[in-house]
Amino acid sequence: MRGSIVYALYYFPGNASLLPHMMLREIGADFELRLVDRSRNAQNSPEYLKLNPNGRIPVLIDGALALYETAAIALHLCDRHPEAGLAPPAGTPERALFYRWLVHLTNTPQAEYRSCFYPHEFVTDEAATPTVKAAAERRLNDIFDRIADQLGAGPWLLGERFSAADLYLLMLIRWGRAMPRPPRTLPPLGALAERVLARPAVQATIAAEALQPPIV
Repeated sequence: MRGSIVYALYYFPGNASLLPHMMLREIGADFELRLVDRSRNAQNSPEYLKLNPNGRIPVLIDGALALYETAAIALHLCDRHPEAGLAPPAGTPERALFYRWLVHLTNTPQAEYRSCFYPHEFVTDEAATPTVKAAAERRLNDIFDRIADQLGAGPWLLGERFSAADLYLLMLIRWGRAMPRPPRTLPPLGALAERVLARPAVQATIAAEALQPPIV
């Protein structure tokens, strides 16, 4: 823990800010939460757009730095706090595998959720939105099948080593909790989710965001 470092995390409960929130608590960093009230469209307010012109959550403030993009924030926190062990040492094969997982999670399942949750953004005919959503759910099922196969016995994405990638995967498993086939129903993913949920920092995050069951 570096007591001299104080972060601010712009968040909304259960959003992509969940990952850096969990990481900050795993690290034991000093930070404050700043709510971006999506119910009031605050993510598109002029003040917030100065921080993130894309109007997406989260943003992490670290001194003069205003950083957005979930995976970028995760990597920044790993680099700032190597003592927390949320990523393998830089320059190692294990670190390369960590990069692979982080890039895959942000580029593939997280990106796919956009068409699942906001299918109207992908059509010119509103009548087509159910088809777009159904197709996205099928693709997500295939993605999570492949992740489950690669995870195997685990217990973590990097084998015996816990990392921020496991926190990331928990968040994505959570997002699929209302799908016709939730990711948690795949035994390797359900078991990993339970292991991550048992961590004190994760429980503290859930409590701070007042997330309601089912968590995943």
